[in-house]
Amino acid sequence: MPAIGITGGISTGKSSFSKCLRALLPAARFFDADKTARLLTDEDTEVRAEIRKTFGPKIYSETGHLNRAELRAIILRSAANRVALEQILHPRIRSQWSAEAQRYRNSSDFFFADIPLLYETGGEKLCDRVVVVACTPAVQLHRLLARPSENTGRAGISERDAMDMIKAQMPLEEKIERADHVVWNNDGEAPLIEQAKDLVSFWQTKSWMVK
Repeated sequence: MPAIGITGGISTGKSSFSKCLRALLPAARFFDADKTARLLTDEDTEVRAEIRKTFGPKIYSETGHLNRAELRAIILRSAANRVALEQILHPRIRSQWSAEAQRYRNSSDFFFADIPLLYETGGEKLCDRVVVVACTPAVQLHRLLARPSENTGRAGISERDAMDMIKAQMPLEEKIERADHVVWNNDGEAPLIEQAKDLVSFWQTKSWMVK
């Protein structure tokens, strides 16, 4: 079965689309780059040491918890800092998901990799197909502003920070142009499920794999 990459912009609905696929394909294997990054920053001693060295020892609290809000502010202020963090995390994330994709090459089950920076890191070369989940800029901004804070559970990000986070990624229009499939996520769950069903039916025919 193919390895299928899922990407898009921040808050365009990649996780929501993956949830639809999980319901349709319960036997499929999913790799979540965001969850892997969190595990690395929380549990990998080498990663934690590199982050402390790069961003200062106070980036972790005395109890060992990463100050994610402060780290986000640091990388938004400086492209060099963002690249530094990516150099710590992304080679490790890529190594993990590419190894999993290879293990599933001869499986009868699908393998999906939900990777926000798939194109930015060249990961599309390891995928048989790439799905970009997209929405309008206004909807994207609204969702990002409504995202709950990791510290308080309430929406707390400023519009300026939200725009900076969006601009820090490859333009969504460019990702759409490069995609094999585009899923439009402007109108809630029902249309998203229907698009997921259409894509699953297409992938299951295997006719698209014939060269």
